[in-house]
Amino acid sequence: MPDPAPKLLHGQTALITGGGRGLGRAFAEQLASLGCAVGIHGMREHGPAEYGEGTTLTDTAAAVGETHGVRSLSVLGDLTQEADVARVVETVSEQLGPIDILVHNAGGDIAAAGGKPNPNDAVEIKSIDVRSVIDRNLLSTILINQQVSKLMIPRKSGRIVNISSIAAFRGSDGGAIYATAKAAQVEYTRCLAVQLRPHNITVNSIAPGDTRTGRFLGTREVDENRLVTEGTLERIALVDEVARVVEFFAGPLGAFVSGQVLRVDGGTQCWPA
Repeated sequence: MPDPAPKLLHGQTALITGGGRGLGRAFAEQLASLGCAVGIHGMREHGPAEYGEGTTLTDTAAAVGETHGVRSLSVLGDLTQEADVARVVETVSEQLGPIDILVHNAGGDIAAAGGKPNPNDAVEIKSIDVRSVIDRNLLSTILINQQVSKLMIPRKSGRIVNISSIAAFRGSDGGAIYATAKAAQVEYTRCLAVQLRPHNITVNSIAPGDTRTGRFLGTREVDENRLVTEGTLERIALVDEVARVVEFFAGPLGAFVSGQVLRVDGGTQCWPA
């Protein structure tokens, strides 16, 4: 039998931050299925178990690699700390090869020590909660994008995809700090795209709406009518529906697309940003 055709992204290396569970794992699975070697970052070794989506980060990376027949690696680090960011990028580059694709998914609306900031609104919020939410969503984006893009520039090639949120495009009475941090992340993505344009590096953003990850389902009361999987856009997205968009930005179809934000939310927010 003839050898199968090489996969779309065969020979490339991807780093997925926050990749141990939920959307992050779905992004890792999607890129691995396309032939990428995948470095899967997490903040805590047992993070995948926190919402019943796995056991350890090490086991998750091994399972992704084995399932898709690619090299994989788990790497821990706090991406709000410059030294950790440098170590994560260096480890993946040394063990899997130069990073061709960065999917920055780390962040979220929970504090670094765990648990939702309360209250997370525009009027009364503890200073530690403000710092935690902004650092995890905005500062981590800046630090990891800077570190990876510095290595991409000499090669005149690379794809960066930052995961923002639909919250960046609509007001929120209960998540003002999170929405503000994600809006700033979107603007940083656009600015970085302009800066890296001369170096043939694309920088884009995916803004998911409600998505049925373990954390989403485990921290909210969900309308059962929104858990259908087809036949309506009035539902909660499957992780794969969001993850497939990474293929567009990371693959050949996205070669001339940069500085864009693609909202993946079934049209809940359609007006211009």
